[in-house]
Amino acid sequence: MAKLDKIIHERARLRILTHLASNEKEAVSFSELQEKLSFTSGNLSIQLKKLKEAQYLEIHKAFKDNKPYTTVSLTPLGSRALTEYVEELEELISMLKK
Repeated sequence: MAKLDKIIHERARLRILTHLASNEKEAVSFSELQEKLSFTSGNLSIQLKKLKEAQYLEIHKAFKDNKPYTTVSLTPLGSRALTEYVEELEELISMLKK
């Protein structure tokens, strides 16, 4: 029986991980995530913090044109966790079709 990772199962965090996994860039800017996923900066910050604590992503802070610039990237652990989560969902769906 699927156990579904509670960190990933939360809708906002699932959207973040999915966006990072499907993006061609290695790292995505905070502003791009905020814009593409329609999150407030506060909500996005909270969700990123939880994903970082789970070691599913890395947050990189730098300066670009003398302004703070934050990027986010998926870790190998985060990628594996997302893959396992999707597989568990597929297992649940297949059980419903029986």
